This record gives sequence, structure tokens and C-alpha cells, in this order.
Amino acid sequence: MNKVILMGRLTRDPEVRYSQAAEPLAIARYTIAVDRRGRRDSNSDQTADFIPCVAFGRLGEFAEKYLKQGTKIALTGRIQTGSYTNKDGNKVYTTEVIVEEQEFAESKANSENSGFQASRPAPADASAEGFMSIPDGIENDLPFK
Repeated sequence: MNKVILMGRLTRDPEVRYSQAAEPLAIARYTIAVDRRGRRDSNSDQTADFIPCVAFGRLGEFAEKYLKQGTKIALTGRIQTGSYTNKDGNKVYTTEVIVEEQEFAESKANSENSGFQASRPAPADASAEGFMSIPDGIENDLPFK
């Protein structure tokens, strides 16, 4: 089984091209930065992996219209490897994710207000600890005790 699930932010705006077929097909290429989980390696400052992705057809059109640098997305797809010989005669190996599904992973307002951080603003009546106060006299109306 070849299945990939990723969540990360676009490192730059997608590059979109259209095929030369009778019915042009959108081909969007973009890279997402995916944070590494776990303990940071003391020998490396890199805390994210940069994963190249390709979206075809409607997914490519969606990327062209709605995705931009810094957008946080979740996607599923499959890994595809390949190789080619460059103009210097060297063999180059490629690995990319072919996107099968993609969706926003945060609201537009949240991404614009947070400077690419996924933090939510606290409600106006939130206490200093981050919890909302419960009004007096509603203890019997709560679904839990």
C-alpha cells in the first residue's frame, strides 16, 4: 500500500502549468514544510521536512486558485519516484507526492491573524489561565458532573 498523509505549510505559491492536450489539464507543483515530531536532533537545526507535491486536474486548479505561500493544508496522496538524465549527463533521482486529496487545515482568518501560527485568540471572557468562567447557578444544566 502506498498512502501518504501530510499536514504542513506551503513554502511558496504553487507553480501551475497546463498540458497541451485538446482539453488542457492543470498541473500544480508546490512544496510543503512538515514539522518533525519528537526530540530535536542536537546535530541538526532542521526541524521540518520539505516535501514536493504535484496535483493534477481539479486539484491543480484548486491549488492555483486558493493556495498561497504559508497556507496550512492537509493532504493525502501517494509517493512516486522517478529518474532522468540531466543536461550534464548525470542521473537525477526524484521523489514526490502525487496529491489525491487536499484541504485547508486552518481558517483563512486564523492564518491571516496569526502570522502563520496556528494559535486561536482567547474569548473575551477567558480567564488568565485560558479557561472561560462558568456563570453561577447552571450546575444542574451541565451535561457532566
